[in-house]
Amino acid sequence: MPEIKVTPLGAGQDVGRSCILVSIGGKNIMLDCGMHMGYNDDRRFPDFSYITQNGRLTDFLDCVIISHFHLDHCGALPYMSEMVGYDGPIYMTHPTKAICPILLEDFRKITVDKKGETNFFTSQMIKDCMKKVIPLNLHQTVQVDDELEIKAYYAGHVLGAAMVHIKVGSESVVYTGDYNMTPDRHLGAAWIDKCRPDILISESTYATTIRDSKRCRERDFLKKVHESIERGGKVLIPVFALGRAQELCILLETFWERMNLKAPIYFSTGLTEKANHYYKLFITWTNQKIRKTFVQRNMFEFKHIKAFDRSYADNPGPMVVFATPGMLHAGQSLQIFKKWAGNEKNMVIMPGYCVQGTIGHKILNGQRKLEMEGRATLDVKLQVEYMSFSAHADAKGIMQLIRMAEPRNMLLVHGEAVKMEFLKGKIEQEFSIDCYMPANGETTTVTTNPSVPVDISLNLLKREMALGGPLPDPKKPRTMHGTLIMKENSLKLVSSEQALKELGLNEHQLRFTCHVQLQDPHSDADTLHRIYTHLKSVLKGYTIQHLPDGTVIVESIVIKVSSSTEDSNTKVLLLSWSYQTLIYNGLLPGG
Repeated sequence: MPEIKVTPLGAGQDVGRSCILVSIGGKNIMLDCGMHMGYNDDRRFPDFSYITQNGRLTDFLDCVIISHFHLDHCGALPYMSEMVGYDGPIYMTHPTKAICPILLEDFRKITVDKKGETNFFTSQMIKDCMKKVIPLNLHQTVQVDDELEIKAYYAGHVLGAAMVHIKVGSESVVYTGDYNMTPDRHLGAAWIDKCRPDILISESTYATTIRDSKRCRERDFLKKVHESIERGGKVLIPVFALGRAQELCILLETFWERMNLKAPIYFSTGLTEKANHYYKLFITWTNQKIRKTFVQRNMFEFKHIKAFDRSYADNPGPMVVFATPGMLHAGQSLQIFKKWAGNEKNMVIMPGYCVQGTIGHKILNGQRKLEMEGRATLDVKLQVEYMSFSAHADAKGIMQLIRMAEPRNMLLVHGEAVKMEFLKGKIEQEFSIDCYMPANGETTTVTTNPSVPVDISLNLLKREMALGGPLPDPKKPRTMHGTLIMKENSLKLVSSEQALKELGLNEHQLRFTCHVQLQDPHSDADTLHRIYTHLKSVLKGYTIQHLPDGTVIVESIVIKVSSSTEDSNTKVLLLSWSYQTLIYNGLLPGG
């Protein structure tokens, strides 16, 4: 039986370093190629030696697909293509292709130029890697080769994020990347066809969470920021450059306008302008409200939010600062955090998920003494708040997507093992499908039952309905009688009359006979009558006739009796039946 194999090289029972290998119909596809924000050593990148110990990855992979621009999904791409070696096609959407190199270069600067790390990709490698990228449009079926095709669907989450449907023959897999099933202030909700894949590979970051109303969360967020500003404190909001940053900027901009507040709001320099540029460029990827009002007013041109300069961090008085990156693991957000951590008037609001090992994860778990680089200790006195504005699907959203796509099997990645286990149980209970959650390096094998699509002629369908009453439940199998024609690589079931007409063939009659011997002292006529009586009593509902010419007919089977020439007590029953058929030896026109 054909089978699909799925092996996570990253994000197996873990969040970060997403990299999933899928083998389907003889093709090998890599889904995402991310880095882990919690590590600074070899564990940062996926273990590509799993694919091959030596030699380039091009020989082993048919294509690489990147779901969106977050570094835990694309951060290892230049390392994989330029340092390990891959020259094949890399697919991503247009916004992802535009934004990905900016974030990669931003991270390279922090890692190499500031921290002085050596085993890392260069600026030129990022450019060379991006030359291999083929952009995808939503709902466009792309033929990777003669057998492998892919199709992208809107995933919400961040600008340009896509789910992807991978198909080889009749086998298929859907990979969600990160997605959000609820629309927000600047993006729409994820959506996919009822494509019934063999496996749906879904993220499960918030596998056990069912979020409260978004309006309550927004009100709570604004209240906390306002209270902190009123008592003269400074508010740090660590964000990634694109995504939640724009969501929260729109929220604070409208609140400042309404409340006529004067405290300054700042955003990491350079990235606001770039973000605005890309939101304008890819306005079709935002939600309906923004698209409608875009001509009158661009929601991403902020009146109250100004570019941040690092000297502003020491200014007296209240302020709100959006700084990157979002998990406080490096960069400007970490520098500001170090400066403000000692004052209890100040506040840090973590609006999204933080992976283990990052400063963000440590302070959210209540750690008040942090060991920084060079063994220095930092006392955390400022208020720490966690408010999930994360654009990931919660448990309810994941269940909603399963109902939408109707997969035959489910596989969870990008989540914590304990939470995955809980969701796995819920999915199996509600949908009666198998759910898998492999760890990194562990292969899940799913056997598929490929279905062969066959067109059926309307006349045959009408005739079957007339014979068997109304058609039963379409999900239950039903036997159909007809002639199967294969022409130009497609199959069609038609009535035998239509087949003869279409193919210009003559009808043949096949006759089958069978001899059965039995012992009976009676005459031939008596023996036949006794057989007729017996069949009448046991075959209820069948048409059985006893004809004057000495034959019994059961439906289309003719029975005759004659005595053996050697022994009159031995009777020979001759059973014969025939049916019309067409016989054609050779290929039909067109294949």
